[in-house]
Amino acid sequence: MSDVLVTMEGVEKTFPGVHALSQCRFELRKGEVHALVGENGAGKSTLMKVLAGVYLKDSGRILYKGKEADIHNPRAAQHLGISMIHQELNLMPHLTIAQNIFIGREPRQAVKFMLDDKAINDNTQQLLDMLHLKLDPRTKVADLTVAKQQMVEIAKALSFNAEVLIMDEPTAALTEAEIDELFRTIRRLREQGVGTVYITHRLEELFLISDRVTVMRDGQYVGTVNTADTNRDEIIRMMVGRTIYEAAPDIPENGKQDIVLEVKNLNRGRVLQNINFHLKRGEILGFAGLMGAGRTEVARAIFGADPIDTGEIYVQGKKAHIKSPNDAVEHGIGYLSEDRKRYGLTLGMDVETNVVLAAFRKFLGILGVVNYSRTRLTAEEFVKTLSIKTPSLKQKVKNLSGGNQQKLVIAKWLIADTDILIFDEPTRGIDVGAKSEIYKLLNDLAHQGKAIIMISSELPEILRMSHRIIVMCEGRITGELSSAEATQEKIMKYATERGGIVQTNGAPASAAV
Repeated sequence: MSDVLVTMEGVEKTFPGVHALSQCRFELRKGEVHALVGENGAGKSTLMKVLAGVYLKDSGRILYKGKEADIHNPRAAQHLGISMIHQELNLMPHLTIAQNIFIGREPRQAVKFMLDDKAINDNTQQLLDMLHLKLDPRTKVADLTVAKQQMVEIAKALSFNAEVLIMDEPTAALTEAEIDELFRTIRRLREQGVGTVYITHRLEELFLISDRVTVMRDGQYVGTVNTADTNRDEIIRMMVGRTIYEAAPDIPENGKQDIVLEVKNLNRGRVLQNINFHLKRGEILGFAGLMGAGRTEVARAIFGADPIDTGEIYVQGKKAHIKSPNDAVEHGIGYLSEDRKRYGLTLGMDVETNVVLAAFRKFLGILGVVNYSRTRLTAEEFVKTLSIKTPSLKQKVKNLSGGNQQKLVIAKWLIADTDILIFDEPTRGIDVGAKSEIYKLLNDLAHQGKAIIMISSELPEILRMSHRIIVMCEGRITGELSSAEATQEKIMKYATERGGIVQTNGAPASAAV
């Protein structure tokens, strides 16, 4: 009996203005982890959405266990044993974990219209235990971190007893410990014969978890290699059609000493405690720490998205009263959220509108009439400058790939001409080619005199991009390092240091109380 679970041959898919898939093929074997990689817009997610029944193929065929399969919707895929965990979360925040996992499939009591809540919670608990998640099935999803929500998505997919599990960027919002636990779960599933399709931009993960790698480029199949027989450089060459280096260029120490942002004694309940730091013109200031350390909370407080209890914020040497994001923008502060779809974009609107949205007043003429020729020209300029892949300026943003959506958010704040830019996980879910472009963009902005705060969970990224590094743990700043002295080991030491002693360039500065 063949060990091939899925065979896709000659798959074609076209959207308005976009030939998304052209003669694509893919194979998945029983009990293997098959990585699927490519730049943003390469067609990886689209191909897997065809397999999962989200999209109907235009032509080609799909064989499941050797027999041609008609997968016309997600329920048909799930009936076969194919489940997909999508890159963007599809949970209902007002429902509990258990209700999200078993929605539409709830066990019933003897009286058929009555749900059996105990059975729903018990079944969910079994799934959570299998994933070693210490969560209460009755917890509302809205009360979970992004990482925990991602793990709930995985539990939901496994609840269908899938023989084929498709994971689209499953580790994008997970900590290292959570990634290790996920990999243990995937390996257990592999032992049980489950075939896993693993879509990721993190190339280092391929060599930790996958058996084979298939590369796509521009909606076409490039090739499949055994993971053990390849290396990182070969995978990158296959992805981009050229040699590219993920590492950013070295950043020289910045000589400009003008302090453009200063935060003094900022406090917010138990979330942020005694936060003190400054940011110089032309500087990239990295914020490191484990998930839950408070880095995003600092950014949101500065931007006026969350209220603070006490503390002072100075912009260009003057005390700033920032009570809302509008106040922050008026002071020249822009914030690129880690959740770009929720806070950074208007998905139902087109590219042109999103690009100019943060600076819309600049495009108003007499009597408040919008100068659409200016908005079009401006949008064209930034789409070209940032290499945003879109069939037209009128394309709806929800139809763009994740990397192009991220670059669109960056364009929005550049047009607003903000002097202080806060980048929260700027390369999350972005391929190596787009990463290289964003690294270059950050360097260029710093050289132009922009002041940048960069929050990142990837230590190599923090180390290669930052002039200075602030490290946080449990709502406190526990360390400050110059680029010259920073190492992964030092950062992790401060990231797990709960004593709250602040270090400045390796020397004690003050006690956080």
